[in-house]
Amino acid sequence: MKLIHSPMSPYVRKIHVMLHELGKTDAVELHEVQTTAFQSDDALVATNPLGKIPALQRDDGITLYDSRVISTFLNETYQGGLYPQGGRKWETLVLEATGDGIMDSTVSMSYEMRLRPENEQSPKWIEAQWEKASRAIGVINSRWMSHLHGPLDMAQISVACALSYANFRHGARQWQTGNTALAEWHGKFESRPSMQATKPPEV
Repeated sequence: MKLIHSPMSPYVRKIHVMLHELGKTDAVELHEVQTTAFQSDDALVATNPLGKIPALQRDDGITLYDSRVISTFLNETYQGGLYPQGGRKWETLVLEATGDGIMDSTVSMSYEMRLRPENEQSPKWIEAQWEKASRAIGVINSRWMSHLHGPLDMAQISVACALSYANFRHGARQWQTGNTALAEWHGKFESRPSMQATKPPEV
């Protein structure tokens, strides 16, 4: 299989971390592309008409896209156990969606701040996106810590990658303030070999 990716993407990192945790990094070939919200890579568009990463080309020629679709497929393919059954399954799905939502907001901020000329940027848009991310981070800190301290699942991977991206692109926002329990958990989770092996390059 081939994963079309960019090392800067938190959605891609989520899949990379998962592959490391499953011990399946050798099962997927990495194909890096240069793509932005304004100009999609041609090879990427050929497999995903939305022009978004990650996209996973399966051996049967079918391409999967959206990180949650890919993670579900890989978990079932390799019997990873990262989507538990019973009541915890729905907690995992909701918390994974929350982590991915934090990515959505912080990536949108990055696009606005990095891709648009300063005179065309919307400070109100940037702040609105951060308000969403900050609100979600606060809820995780107040309601979800018991889940995060449980057995490893995709929710934990999603939240960790989202927070690491917030540090990477928006560190000055200091999301850790007022979220001590989550900050401590994230610091420990970041020390996992899977997180260390998938750090984005310094730019």
